[in-house]
Amino acid sequence: MRQAQHLTLAALTLSLTPAFAVAERDLVPTLERRFDVCPDRPAELSWMQEIPLRQAYQRVLVQDIYRAQNLERIVETGSCNCEIRFPSWDDAEAMFREVHASGERWEMLQASDAYNRRANAARPAAKAICEAAGNW
Repeated sequence: MRQAQHLTLAALTLSLTPAFAVAERDLVPTLERRFDVCPDRPAELSWMQEIPLRQAYQRVLVQDIYRAQNLERIVETGSCNCEIRFPSWDDAEAMFREVHASGERWEMLQASDAYNRRANAARPAAKAICEAAGNW
């Protein structure tokens, strides 16, 4: 009886294998980003996209600044329109250049941590505002 169950399971597995292979072939990865919410988001700055891998922490810091600023702005204004939620990168870049660009790697990593804490603190309130606006 037990052997029959194993044989049935093995046959079922083998019969489904071609279906999984076909489905897997149909999955085509893409680097193009598409968003359901605020699809016209500004692209990251070109220097951020072209930064050498060994300096990627600088890109991450600008992204963390951007996220914290935007979530805090949503809470401050009580609005979640696309221009507030996803503004240009100018303010985040300016903050990076004025305050952090000359810092050491470890200082930038600490700053990233601080901006993440700020963003995480603002996130629940920002999410509530954006969900009410249908923009989360």
